[in-house]
Amino acid sequence: MAAFEEMGVMPEISKAVEEMDWLLPTDIQAESIPLILGGGDVLMAAETGSGKTGAFSIPVIQIVQETLKDEQNPKIRKAGVSATINKWQINPYDRGLSLAVSPDGLLVQCREQKEWHGGRSTKGVVNKGKYYYEATVTDEGLCRVGFSTSKANLDLGTCKSGFGFGGTGKKSFGRQFDTYGEPFGKNDTIGCYLDLDNGTISYSKNGSDLGIAFEIPPHLRKQPIFAAVVLKNGEMQFNFGDTAFNHPPQGNYVALTRAPPDCVVKSVNTVGGEAKGGVASSHSKPQPNAPKALIIEPSRELAEQTLNNVKMFKKHINDPPIRELLIIGGVPVRDQLQILDNGVDIVVGTPGRLEELISTGKLLLSQVRFFVLDECDGLLSAGYGQFIQRLHDSMTKVFADGKRLQMIVCSATLHSFDVKKMAEKLMYFPVWVDLKGEDSVPETVHAVVTKVDPVRDTYWQHCGRNHVETDGIHNKDNVHPGNNTPETLSEAVKILKGEYTVRVIKEHKMDMGIIFCRTKLDCDNMERYFIRMGGGPNSSGHQFSCVCLHGDRKPPERKKNLQLFKDRRVRFLICTDVAARGLDVKGIPYVINVTLPPSDEKQNYVHRIGRVGRADRMGLAISFVSTVKEKVWYHGCPSRGRGCYNTRLTSQGGCAIWFDEPQYLADIEEHLGVIIQQVEADMKVPVDEFDGKVVYGQKRKAGGGSYKGHAAQLAPTVSELAELERMAQTSYLSLKENQQTLFKL
Repeated sequence: MAAFEEMGVMPEISKAVEEMDWLLPTDIQAESIPLILGGGDVLMAAETGSGKTGAFSIPVIQIVQETLKDEQNPKIRKAGVSATINKWQINPYDRGLSLAVSPDGLLVQCREQKEWHGGRSTKGVVNKGKYYYEATVTDEGLCRVGFSTSKANLDLGTCKSGFGFGGTGKKSFGRQFDTYGEPFGKNDTIGCYLDLDNGTISYSKNGSDLGIAFEIPPHLRKQPIFAAVVLKNGEMQFNFGDTAFNHPPQGNYVALTRAPPDCVVKSVNTVGGEAKGGVASSHSKPQPNAPKALIIEPSRELAEQTLNNVKMFKKHINDPPIRELLIIGGVPVRDQLQILDNGVDIVVGTPGRLEELISTGKLLLSQVRFFVLDECDGLLSAGYGQFIQRLHDSMTKVFADGKRLQMIVCSATLHSFDVKKMAEKLMYFPVWVDLKGEDSVPETVHAVVTKVDPVRDTYWQHCGRNHVETDGIHNKDNVHPGNNTPETLSEAVKILKGEYTVRVIKEHKMDMGIIFCRTKLDCDNMERYFIRMGGGPNSSGHQFSCVCLHGDRKPPERKKNLQLFKDRRVRFLICTDVAARGLDVKGIPYVINVTLPPSDEKQNYVHRIGRVGRADRMGLAISFVSTVKEKVWYHGCPSRGRGCYNTRLTSQGGCAIWFDEPQYLADIEEHLGVIIQQVEADMKVPVDEFDGKVVYGQKRKAGGGSYKGHAAQLAPTVSELAELERMAQTSYLSLKENQQTLFKL
């Protein structure tokens, strides 16, 4: 059996994988594929090129195909339903959208911090009897537990059909909150007593009786009453009697699971009943423009890359076939609409065009079973957090076959605060697969910085017009040599950064590299500068041959430029952070950061330098850091910078800010826990373990004058210490033996 089939991957996909010469799964695939096939939400962090696209697309394709088969067989669609409606558990079909319910229905969780979300049990009791269940608080947060009828709202205790007891020590009914019992919190177990014979509800805390809390109105005693809970950023574990209670009930109360059959009523809010709370009815008919999977990418190039992977993995699947669609901007929308009308199963797209089609009803989300966010930290930093939230709110959370919406998040780092916050809010008991860990500088990357000091380096005063075109932010300022105003020095930094880029390329004889610029305008200016020196996209082999990649370039040009760089027909790719995110170009030896990312995007520094040093090949990442503040564009205007010349600061209603790169460098070093080595303006690498011992772009070699890893470097010292330890032990034993001999004498 093939390695992928051993993880449960279907033979058709395994065959396609083998044809791609993937003999064994990568680490991220081995960890993630079984988890996703098992139905869970997964967060994964791994380097670009580690196979993470396959880690989510392989199981997504398989489960989409299995779902399509199930839809062809109505009997299969109903499978698994009886297990849900015939057991005592919290009902996944009768709950608030942000209340997560574990597969066994006994653990509930809500990570919404501003709103309450509740749920009820799959069964209720009626007519007579005395019943008991337990709920244990398993995490910090707010909670209320108790009983309600099926007509009560899910915010337990805020209408006249539900009775709750909360952690603040208050009982509630009909929005009236009264002091009762005592507060409870994490690790406390609340016993919930329902006496239908006498019409009362009472509670206990850790086995201590708290007395009667409510007299049930006569008209409610004739209605089925269900166990109920409501949480706000909390978590509780339920026991309806299938296992031994922590604190068995006093008196003649029995577990809900032991209620007589003639007193038990099933909830109407189950499969086949009313669709409620983000639950799909069993009568929902699939529509052609309602895909089963939605994969969102931050850039067109990455979306195309992912779609190509999907096509390769699913090429042997024919019964039924899987239909995929790429939805990105810059291409005719009518072609995408035609494919949607004919039917689509997997959609891969970028936020802009997706939002357009979703908002107009051309693309429906009601049948999405897989919601995948690739490079999620990039999506969030680009401002798409609310967009992701709106999409998630529109999706069905539980389907008629009892399966849940699955969410898969890929990120450059799972330690991003924004990614963690989003995961806690949207994902359902996610499993973390982190093969990257905390941000750090890989051993294979030689990261250095060069200070750009316009006061010491006066080249900018003498270069005339022979320099890179600047962004024009100082066009109306009185800048000229000898006038060392902040504006003049800021303009000087922009000129020097262009000169330093040329200087470092010449010094290291760079034959391939990525040049990161802060804005699309900066990329365009750098490209024109290289073209003036004889480079450009049509100058293969020239020292400054280059292509440019950013959001304003047309899709065909972007695709062509990226391919030129991958094929090494040009030496340099000039791009923004967003354009380069997730692109897997092998063997890159050099990265130049013309401008550091700001403090709130410091993880992008790790993302940039991680373009080199892959596959155990050494790489040089050099960053230019201005010693003075640099004024830069920061457009918040409706045109996003098109035709904007408002050079006032954003605090004054303008579209400019002052960049403080020394502070950004300090924040990056603190984040990584290192001091990044400094290189002088001549760009020569200092004499250390890298100088003369590595060839950037080539693999490390063992022995000779080649680069050695930390273990190899420390080996002689460790051996020396071991020898000293051996000598010390021998001396001690000899001394002890001599003492014993003298004592005998």
